[in-house]
Amino acid sequence: MTETATTRRQQLLSIAAGLFAEKGFKNTTVRDIADAAGILSGSLYHHFDSKESMVDEILSTFQAELFGQYDEVLASDVDARTKIERAVRVSFEAIDRHRHEVAIFQNEADYLGGFERFGYLAERNAQSRQVWMTLLDEGVRTGVLRPDLDVELVYRFIRDTVWVAVRWYRPGGELTHRTVADQYLTIILDGIAKETPHG
Repeated sequence: MTETATTRRQQLLSIAAGLFAEKGFKNTTVRDIADAAGILSGSLYHHFDSKESMVDEILSTFQAELFGQYDEVLASDVDARTKIERAVRVSFEAIDRHRHEVAIFQNEADYLGGFERFGYLAERNAQSRQVWMTLLDEGVRTGVLRPDLDVELVYRFIRDTVWVAVRWYRPGGELTHRTVADQYLTIILDGIAKETPHG
């Protein structure tokens, strides 16, 4: 594949990702994608055989990058709190850099997971749980997190509060992904209540 064809392919995937995130996968047609790209539907089929192929490539490429970064965090030689902080930052960076991909996964994983070719989405969900449970278990075991934590509940809280941010966070807006990550980490690790003197 020539460099020009590769670039065009990436452009088409980017256009499709925006439409899938905005309109929903089921509500987006091949014609919608072609119209947005300024080409005929038939021309799109020179690059992809279906919109399923497009969303497959969008999600699998994004998730390979994301979980590669999580693997680096898990393998790093730092304390558990620092690993948790890095994992949260990786997640918010993903929302910043791959907003459409995150939105598609959040909105469409259950629907797409019903098709055999998207079976890996459930595997990625299980892998994500394993990443966070490993980090939280290590935090409790090494004493950087409280011993009375229900790590399963904490994992669900982190998962739901971090990834739902894709619904309101806007790249290039007043809040950077680093600022949002800082605030989330303060809430998660230090709480929001002001310390009061005892006695």
